[in-house]
Amino acid sequence: MSDVAGRVAAVEARHVTVSYGARPVLWDADARFPAGALSAVVGPNGSGKSTLLKACMGLVPLETGSVSILGRPASAALERVAYVPQSEEVDWDFPVTVREVVEMGRYRSAGWMRRLRPDDRNAVDAALERVGMTRYADRQIGRLSGGQRKRVFIARALAQDAEVLMLDEPFAGVDARTEAEILQLLADLRDRHGRSVILVHHDLATVRASFDHAVLLHTRVVEEGPPAQALQPEAIREAYGAASAGVGGPAEERPWVP
Repeated sequence: MSDVAGRVAAVEARHVTVSYGARPVLWDADARFPAGALSAVVGPNGSGKSTLLKACMGLVPLETGSVSILGRPASAALERVAYVPQSEEVDWDFPVTVREVVEMGRYRSAGWMRRLRPDDRNAVDAALERVGMTRYADRQIGRLSGGQRKRVFIARALAQDAEVLMLDEPFAGVDARTEAEILQLLADLRDRHGRSVILVHHDLATVRASFDHAVLLHTRVVEEGPPAQALQPEAIREAYGAASAGVGGPAEERPWVP
């Protein structure tokens, strides 16, 4: 399916159901992420946000439904996607340096022997420079701060030169300054290079102010579209329930608190 500008959607999930054991985490979910846009997946804890990204990447099996990436079945287009997992999914004690992590983004182009060519090394150097991590290239990944670790995995995605970037909670555990810098980097990828960026986020105010598209989840897709449309108070209440109605300003302006 194409967007209003005639471009094929970056990622489209149709009637996707995913269960862990007997419990459905996603139920008949339809979500469409436009190409060349900065998109956010939002919703309360346990609503299926991370599962939606993993389903799109083929990391969890689908009970029903299908996923397409840039107009092709997801299984045939994964080389066009870079995925940044949650921090807790990474073994930070593994003896690998920052440079080696970023080099992983070039493995597909380097071939099965993983011998990096000069252009691969140049891409790694450029990615490290882009995220400000050149000086840490030889440091073991676990010796970095939370924000630095996020930068390294974004550098790996940049080195891969993928057309679509999916990031699972890239701002978790980072300070406000680092979040703003990473968000600006992702916006530059959209604006200067036409990349499609999809990420899981919790701060609804930031999504409203800085994102092009939002998908509001609570097991199923409650609403999607431009943030001003998708994050209307009625939809927020439906997704977040009573937790969205406390003191501290309009619910759609606050992140969810359990």
